[in-house]
Amino acid sequence: MKKLIAVLFLVTVITGTVVAQDFMQIKGSDTLINLVQRLAEVYMEENPNIAIAVTGGGSGVGIASLIADRVQIANASREMKDKEKDAAKENGVIPYEIVVGIDGLSVVVNAANGVESLTVDQIGRIFRGEISNWKDVGGSDMPISLYGRQANSGTYAFFQEFVLLKKDYSQKMKRMNGNAQIIEGVLADKAAIGYVGIGYVYDDNHEVREGLTVLKVAKEAGATPVTPLVAENVKSGSYPIARALYQYVNGKPTGAVKDFITFELGPKGQKIVEEMSFYPVSGPYLEQNKKAGF
Repeated sequence: MKKLIAVLFLVTVITGTVVAQDFMQIKGSDTLINLVQRLAEVYMEENPNIAIAVTGGGSGVGIASLIADRVQIANASREMKDKEKDAAKENGVIPYEIVVGIDGLSVVVNAANGVESLTVDQIGRIFRGEISNWKDVGGSDMPISLYGRQANSGTYAFFQEFVLLKKDYSQKMKRMNGNAQIIEGVLADKAAIGYVGIGYVYDDNHEVREGLTVLKVAKEAGATPVTPLVAENVKSGSYPIARALYQYVNGKPTGAVKDFITFELGPKGQKIVEEMSFYPVSGPYLEQNKKAGF
């Protein structure tokens, strides 16, 4: 019902039937969409004169929309690239970067698989297609089935850079539109492996979804595998595939945009981050946000 009200309100704003005091458009990361939609819903309940529309499309789409100055906030599960920052400046857009949460990017397999941990190197070799059978990493004798994201996804780009070491994904990888599709694919495929934001591995009771195994990951051979399901592992950096979740705005935030981001980073907003199964901003990211005025 809340989403329906927001959509109806958005239509009236666009058609001119009602003029909102403030209207904010947020676009981008699929990993962030559910979280930011929830943050927007709670914020609008407390600020009924503010209308916020939150849509997805991928981090690349959100950043491109910011560069074109068509949105107030771009959600991104990766950092802006230098060429994107240059394109923004050429268009008169000055990107400001804010971290709104932390993600323990999770590598998931079907629970029937039996494999419970891998090294970062093994995961990279699997997604590059260099390891193609589960028996080569301690599993059963069956071909590995790969599930990943499309190229406009920030998760796709982050995983390629930090796990595949900037090398190409296997041509056999199934490229899915979002985290939820990857989860459904892995649950239906005994030989599957995929990667998703940690907020997507849980069911409505905050239990890991039945039929899913979230792999423990070791930084290197001989190191202790670590789970992303424990907050301290992600905050401390001992889990090796942790990442920041970003929002980008044009210039130092002011007005309603600043107020909304202040809400996201405040106690109530960060509690929602945790309720949505991500982790609150911590460590050096707190100092980084101060430089952006928060």
